[in-house]
Amino acid sequence: MASLVKKIISTTKAPALGPYSQAVLVDRTMYIAGQIGLEPSTGQLVSGGAREEAKQALKNMGEILKAAGCDYGNVVKTTVLMADMKDYNDINDVYKQFFKANFPARAAYQVAALPRGARVEIEAIAIQGPLQDASA
Repeated sequence: MASLVKKIISTTKAPALGPYSQAVLVDRTMYIAGQIGLEPSTGQLVSGGAREEAKQALKNMGEILKAAGCDYGNVVKTTVLMADMKDYNDINDVYKQFFKANFPARAAYQVAALPRGARVEIEAIAIQGPLQDASA
């Protein structure tokens, strides 16, 4: 059996808070670590609540995607963690600005707490390279 290549993807344009990789690429599948709404230049959580945090988390994810030669169209699955399910609609409004059609599969959960007191964390799985959409 041929071995698969594992490559660590990283960028200075998306903050990381601990001993983990921003993304790991195995063959063409990229596993992107959860992103919270940290401003890359300051390392601080953006103000404005769940809506602004979701926007910054997705911008940070976009920088990681870009570092791997991908964009939001390569994302096939996301997981959204939120501190309060009441923020669900606001997060959806922001999410639709980044994922416009053929939305990735998604799970969304309310959790007890997130790093740095964040309101939102979003992780993703993406496929590197060209993807062709097909009807089910």
